[in-house]
Amino acid sequence: MSDHEVETFESADAGASLTYPQQAGTVRKNGYIVISGHPCKVVDVSTSKTGKHGHAKCNFVAIDIFTGKKYEEMTPSSHNVDVPNISRKEYTVIDITDEGIVSMMDESGNTRDDLFLPTGTDENDKLAEIMKDHWSNDKEMAITVLKAMGQEMINSVKVVNDKAA
Repeated sequence: MSDHEVETFESADAGASLTYPQQAGTVRKNGYIVISGHPCKVVDVSTSKTGKHGHAKCNFVAIDIFTGKKYEEMTPSSHNVDVPNISRKEYTVIDITDEGIVSMMDESGNTRDDLFLPTGTDENDKLAEIMKDHWSNDKEMAITVLKAMGQEMINSVKVVNDKAA
């Protein structure tokens, strides 16, 4: 009996996969796809007709949802592609530090301060400036955090109510 080892699991997730398979021919514009290991939003899909080798091909043009980088991929429409599991969660901003660390609280009252203001693209820089401006003007903000494939980023912001008013 003492020869058996007890397995301990360090992970607290339910074993959910980072991606799921979907037939390439069913992925549409504004859908999501994984290209070269990057979760991307599809901006254009074109399908070529069946050629002498038998498969219609889908040509995807997509933009990385975290970096804004453009990717392209061509896949037979009958084959599966990986689609990222994407989740969004709303938080209330508690504090924004001078280093750009955002402290936030979810609806259950749990706090976290492990995300930075969004950077990397013009759109993200603009979002960070809006957040700093709202914070300096004492406006209460709700932010949406986008999570895909182990990465997280602040995706949008809205003013809940004006503390200064």
